[in-house]
Amino acid sequence: MTCTPVPPAHRTKRLAEMATLALAAATTLASCSGSPDPTPIPVASSPRPGSAALPPSAQQGGQVTLQSGWAKAGSGMTAVFGTVVNPGAKDVTLLGGSSPAAADVQIHSMVKQPDGSMKMTQKQGGLTVPAGGSAELTPGADHIMLVNLHSALVNGGDVSLVLRTADGANVEWTVPVRSFAGAEETYAPEDHR
Repeated sequence: MTCTPVPPAHRTKRLAEMATLALAAATTLASCSGSPDPTPIPVASSPRPGSAALPPSAQQGGQVTLQSGWAKAGSGMTAVFGTVVNPGAKDVTLLGGSSPAAADVQIHSMVKQPDGSMKMTQKQGGLTVPAGGSAELTPGADHIMLVNLHSALVNGGDVSLVLRTADGANVEWTVPVRSFAGAEETYAPEDHR
């Protein structure tokens, strides 16, 4: 059997078609479930070179976006960084969420301890992104934590996550995975149960 490589332009078109079909199927199933789901907020993350960007209608005001988002390559636990932008007229608070790559998704921060050391902790009350403003997710400060990864995140891959907001909406992002040697925080499993 001989396999013929698919040209990149066709691959991108096929991926976009498959994503549209998957979204349509999920929407159909959700409408038949009988239980109300949180309202999804359409979002955009920074598109990767060669990837299909969201259509312009999904990029217009009112949604929370992750600009220059990325996840640190690693296993066990790792983090997502970038700039969360809220062009809307009201504050949005991100509480935590889910990812097919991890058992849990939490909002974390680094907190100075009485002895002067820094300790990573789950951020009580979540991360509030002001109306018309932004919030930075950076190594050594606020970040989105992927807890108990099902398998290692490898440089060059992608990871998807869904964050829940305080008003019950969902925010969905897919970000590239990068190797990063800085901010070697200790991700102790006993602190993340």
